[in-house]
Amino acid sequence: MSKVVIIGAGGVGGVVTHKCAQLPEVFSEIVLASRTEEKCKAIAAQLDRPIKTAKIDADNVAELTAFLEQEKPDLVINVALPYQDLSIMDACLAAGIDYLDTANYEPLDTAKFEYKWQWAYQDKFKNAGLTALLGSGFDPGATNVFTTWIAKHYFDEIHELDIIDVNGGDHGYPFATNFNPEINIREVTAECRHWENGEFVETPAMSKKASFTCPDEVGTYNIYRMYHEELESLVKHFPTLKRAQFWMSFGDNYLKHLEVLGNVGMTGIEPVEFQGQQIVPIQFLKALLPDPSTLGPRTKGKTCIGCVVKGLKDGKEKIVYVYNIKDHQDCYQEVQSQAISYTTGVPAMIGAKMILEGKWKKPGVWNMEQFDPDPFMEDMNKYGLPWQVVELDNFDLD
Repeated sequence: MSKVVIIGAGGVGGVVTHKCAQLPEVFSEIVLASRTEEKCKAIAAQLDRPIKTAKIDADNVAELTAFLEQEKPDLVINVALPYQDLSIMDACLAAGIDYLDTANYEPLDTAKFEYKWQWAYQDKFKNAGLTALLGSGFDPGATNVFTTWIAKHYFDEIHELDIIDVNGGDHGYPFATNFNPEINIREVTAECRHWENGEFVETPAMSKKASFTCPDEVGTYNIYRMYHEELESLVKHFPTLKRAQFWMSFGDNYLKHLEVLGNVGMTGIEPVEFQGQQIVPIQFLKALLPDPSTLGPRTKGKTCIGCVVKGLKDGKEKIVYVYNIKDHQDCYQEVQSQAISYTTGVPAMIGAKMILEGKWKKPGVWNMEQFDPDPFMEDMNKYGLPWQVVELDNFDLD
């Protein structure tokens, strides 16, 4: 039985809180904290057990440290903005608390998706005897675990990795994002990087397109190659990889809106002066778009996210695909959320459970693939993200 502080009350924060509340034997006390406590209280009102809520500024290390020293949780689950990862890690170190997040740190003033800032905390957490688990969402997160599980059970050596994220859902809006609009658009418009023959190769954002047919009649979708942070850690921890790519589906309507918004400067992250005030265009755009946490009731369809791995077993090449399919409306019925937040929030709960149960507890800063994948995979089947594994005769997105 353990106490957790969850920081962040957006769509993912709501799912994490719901899923932790479902397991009182693991999460005996829950504190949900955010800059806007009203959001925390709204989530708390959806639950069938009492939790504590609090107002906290995650950018203020001293304030957050004092809060953690007062609450004395066993773990902090960070589902706030990626800009706040380092301040929350600093507060955890100061208060002596284990740490978990779902997305790597990125600076506010530039769209840089790198682990270097958080990896630099390795010695600090190790010397403090604390665990920091990075990227315990779906991608990154479950995709890292999928890759590790496939490598462990099916291969002697893995050579190629394709992570494929398809959202077959429809929310009915002309344009909306399924998670924080600012983070989503920064991620999608960033320069693409994929791993090829020992180095990262840069190409324009979404300049490579392929068609992918999902299993179980989810449908056929256009997918686009883009950079995603788990590639950086996976190629480091699986040095036999010769190629690693990340793909995501986008509809023509989404891409057209994004192109127009980019052309008129609305996706910019540099401040501009407007009527005597400095505003950041993408932050203003965020204020105009639907809140992702409100999309649950109207989103229909399914997600299909998984990993295709090529490699060698007993000298012979084989291809293995592990994937999860999740229905948006099933998620809404369970936790009042659409599937994008659900598929991120459930792995965050499972990662927290792994730490609290001692299965993944080790001093230092770690990525998901550095631990035994088996107990995590078992819990995905138990707690809402059942997966399938198939061997493929062939696979080629070129």
